[in-house]
Amino acid sequence: MARLEDIHQELRVTGVIPGQTVKILGVQRQGMDTITVTYEAPDGMLGRRVLGREDENSLSVEAAAARPFDADPQTYKLVAEGQRIRLAGLADPMLAVTTSDIQPLPHQLRAVYGPLLDGRPLRFLLADDPGAGKTIMAGLYIKELMLRGDLERCMIVAPGGLVEQWQEELLEKFGIRFELLTRQLIDAQVDQSVFQTHPLLIARMDQLARNDDLQQQLKHSDWDLVVVDEAHRMSASYFGDELKKTKRYLLGELLGQRTRHLLLMSATPHSGNEASFQLFMALLDSDRFAGRYREGVSSTETKGLMRRMTKEELLTFEGKPLFPERHAYTVPYTLSPTERELYERVTEYVREQMGRAQQLIDTGDSRRGTTVGFALTVLQRRLASSPEAILKSLERRHRKLQ
Repeated sequence: MARLEDIHQELRVTGVIPGQTVKILGVQRQGMDTITVTYEAPDGMLGRRVLGREDENSLSVEAAAARPFDADPQTYKLVAEGQRIRLAGLADPMLAVTTSDIQPLPHQLRAVYGPLLDGRPLRFLLADDPGAGKTIMAGLYIKELMLRGDLERCMIVAPGGLVEQWQEELLEKFGIRFELLTRQLIDAQVDQSVFQTHPLLIARMDQLARNDDLQQQLKHSDWDLVVVDEAHRMSASYFGDELKKTKRYLLGELLGQRTRHLLLMSATPHSGNEASFQLFMALLDSDRFAGRYREGVSSTETKGLMRRMTKEELLTFEGKPLFPERHAYTVPYTLSPTERELYERVTEYVREQMGRAQQLIDTGDSRRGTTVGFALTVLQRRLASSPEAILKSLERRHRKLQ
């Protein structure tokens, strides 16, 4: 016997239909002594019936079958451990630190567990001095997002000479295996995009910037996070009233459109040109840094978009400087008569040849003129470096002429 008050949704009840057990899909109370039930019969047919107190003697609730405990113990342990790891971030906010082969420094922890993880979505420029460990910070951020279930697809874009270093660092220190975007990997795809079949990729910056086919595939891909190392190479500038965007800069704009989180990294984000810096920051916030830079009018505020720490600011947990303190000072010295004569003659030579290089540019041979100008600049710098440096340059030049 079952009372009307005992009948609830999802129960299996006998007596609603004579001789059959039905599944209760819904119950509507019609006063104290009547209910209307919607049910599913064993053959899948749906029905409704009004039940009163007089029907209670024929109703019975079927006890739910007990769950068996005959599963494989090792499989159960594996599933339980996977669930524990998946939810571990709820109890340990720095789980990526304890599960990685690193010893992070204070400024690295502040970056990752501060502005990086707080960004929803992230648009950020990490511009700490060289040696601050920006690769460590990026790897820690990537792993923390993975552990929190917020990252499945990630691409790292770096100069060609750094991609293998990125791959090794992420595997050895964080246990994350990224694939290098190589020609062999691309050719192995049959009627598929390499970006869709490989969710964790490291790509060379110029490989993406100069390959139209890859860019077309990139336009149809989506990423949870894109990290760009040496991002200052994505530059743009004004020539007169015309805005010139390099292929790398256009790549940066495309990546920003195809990813939820975008992290740029550069130790030299500012070249001294405010207009170029504003264009660079527009990769992160095109609204705040829209238009051409105008002194006193355009925004130079980077709060919330950028962090830069110099070597002097980097400390250990004990509060000691991470790098030796730097002292820059000028040491005057007097050139000997021979050194002065060398300096003046080389300077005169460079000045004369620079004029010829400009003539080449003016006559349309800009490539050759630029090459000559660059060589002369290097010669002048070696002269300023030391007499020994310029001596070796002149000896090398003399041997080539013989």
